[in-house]
Amino acid sequence: MAEGKDHPNSPIEDKVMDALEKVIDPELGIDLVNLGLIYNVQVDDQGQCTITMTLTTMGCPLTDVLHKDITAAALSVDGVNQCKINVVWEPAWDISRMSRFAKIALGIHM
Repeated sequence: MAEGKDHPNSPIEDKVMDALEKVIDPELGIDLVNLGLIYNVQVDDQGQCTITMTLTTMGCPLTDVLHKDITAAALSVDGVNQCKINVVWEPAWDISRMSRFAKIALGIHM
């Protein structure tokens, strides 16, 4: 379940999350979902997908690349016709949002 939601994702939202697992952060080499950067995915009845996410740092030089890759991933899902990305800074990202997989892959031992 995405952060900020009090209900599970719909099947199409789950498919968007699966597609986003293929979007790799070029600097860290880990996908955005396992990095904990995707906060919420919502798809309405008209196929409008809204992705709420953050970045590891403000002023990330890869914002345009990530935006393009995220949009392409979302639009690859049947039933998604448009994609809007909301970049937020609250709550702030930190390494506690990363999955165990991401922490191990990056050599972070907690």
